[in-house]
Amino acid sequence: MVERRNEDVVVRQAEPADAGAVTALLRASGLPVDGVESALDHGLIASRDGRLVGCVALELYDHSALLRSLAIVPELRGQGLGGALTRGALDLARTLGAREIYLLTETASGFFPRFGFALEDRSRAPAALKNSVEFRSACPTTALMMSRRVA
Repeated sequence: MVERRNEDVVVRQAEPADAGAVTALLRASGLPVDGVESALDHGLIASRDGRLVGCVALELYDHSALLRSLAIVPELRGQGLGGALTRGALDLARTLGAREIYLLTETASGFFPRFGFALEDRSRAPAALKNSVEFRSACPTTALMMSRRVA
């Protein structure tokens, strides 16, 4: 993925060295960290002045992707960075051959519909997703599932 610049924020492919800063941001945002290091293989990082200010990751399961770990530092929320990372994750999912993309959320069900996501019953998730750490233990059963076609 080519680096994208938005004013003073750079969005780039995640690297193993980002894991500590991503984990800290997720914890500070109240999001699960289980499995995030391996998910960063298909992750994006937003940084400003060398400081991590946002992240998102994908987990791949056959032709499905699980969007997870979308977080923005509090002082930059509401400025479009979450949208830029979401669009980047959708582009990445398409590039990786995913046909559907799913996510679990407790707090952002009003954010994702603008990107084509709709609520869906968790029981309809593909079996491989149901076996993921996110579904089994990281996200509570009260988290809503949303999905959309990628292509």
